[in-house]
This record gives sequence, structure tokens and C-alpha cells, in this order.
Amino acid sequence: MLTINVVTLFPEVFAAPLAVSIPARAAAAGVVKYRVVPLRDYTHDRHHTVDDTPYGGGAGMVLKPEPFFEAVEDLGARPPIVLLSARGRAFAHRDAVRFSLGNELTLLCGHYKDVDQRVADGLAAEEVSVGDFVLSGGEPAALCVIDAVVRLLPGALGDHESASTDSHYEGLLSPPSYTRPPEYRGLKVPEVLLSGDHARIATWRQAEAERLTRERRPDLWAKHLDA
Repeated sequence: MLTINVVTLFPEVFAAPLAVSIPARAAAAGVVKYRVVPLRDYTHDRHHTVDDTPYGGGAGMVLKPEPFFEAVEDLGARPPIVLLSARGRAFAHRDAVRFSLGNELTLLCGHYKDVDQRVADGLAAEEVSVGDFVLSGGEPAALCVIDAVVRLLPGALGDHESASTDSHYEGLLSPPSYTRPPEYRGLKVPEVLLSGDHARIATWRQAEAERLTRERRPDLWAKHLDA
């Protein structure tokens, strides 16, 4: 079983997403356990203060190191420990695979302007970003990571092939998908998908995956060519 710890200022953000669809199904199947920890539980003043002004001046507030350190220590968390940060390296499918193969994953959610750098340095946390944009906090990013990881766990999906044909699984974007009806508002399903010829279908899907990757993600296409 994979245990996923989440340290956050806003534990209520996780209640609904983890109670539906694949994250909930995986928990019910006993392949994952979620522990959502309120950061304010690890403060020691009557105001439950978690932030302070930045050294050196500047706008915004910085989350203090003490509550994060104490939360991680109380959890007895082991690596990998991940700090969701716009400053981090890009989260990728290979990270989801790596995390899914472990026994424990701890996600630290920042908020406000930043998190004291000693959190990442002192806890040997990986700083990870889910895109080249800034969110109000690490909670939405943590949910992205959780979903990407949990769906790879054995038993989370009804059919593992569903995951193995997704975008990024083999380094390419996935080909387009179609279902009934065969024609809708003048838009037709490609004839090859109706042919019943599995070899032709596989060839078409591979060609479409390569075309879309080449057109939409030249960075992925370059990596694919180098592989």
C-alpha cells in the first residue's frame, strides 16, 4: 500500500477530490491511504501563526519552517518528500511512476508568497512544479500529483491498458479517440477505426500519436527521437 501524506494550510480542499472517482476507488481497494495534516496543528502560539515577513524586505508573507519540520517529524515521513513550488523542476510522468512504486509519498503545500527555503533544504525535499504558471497555493498542484500517481497503482483502474495508452506513457501524446455514433453533425469517425483491421488501427494510432507530438510538443518529439 502507498501512503500519501499531505501537509497543508487548507485540509478541506482535499476532502471532496479524494472521495470521488479513481482516488476514492484506490483507497477503497486498499492500495492507497491518505493522511491530510493541517499545518496549523504544528504552531505553538494562540494565533496559530504560520507565516512572517521576508528577511531582506519585499511584498508578501513567507511560510515559517518550524510547522513543516514538526509535521514531517510527527508523521515519521520518509523520502520522497515533495514541496510543490513554482520554482521547482517540472513534474513529469516518470516522477508519477517513481512515486507509485514506493511505499510513502509526502507532499508539502506552500501558500502566500513563498515557503522558507530551509524547508526544502533541511527536509531534503524535492521542489516540483506542475507548470509554468503560479497558483495561489500548492493544494491544486498536490491534487494533480496525487491523481497522476494513484491512477498508476495496481487495482486503481479497472484496466491497466487504459493507463498504458495515455499521453506520455511511452513518451508520445496519445492519438485521438472516438466512440458511437459513427457520424455526428457531419463529423465522421475515421474509416480505419471502423474497419476491424487491428493491424491497420495500430498503425494509424501510432502515426497519429507521432503527428500530434511532433506538431504540439516538439520538445517531447525531440526526446522521442533521441531515445
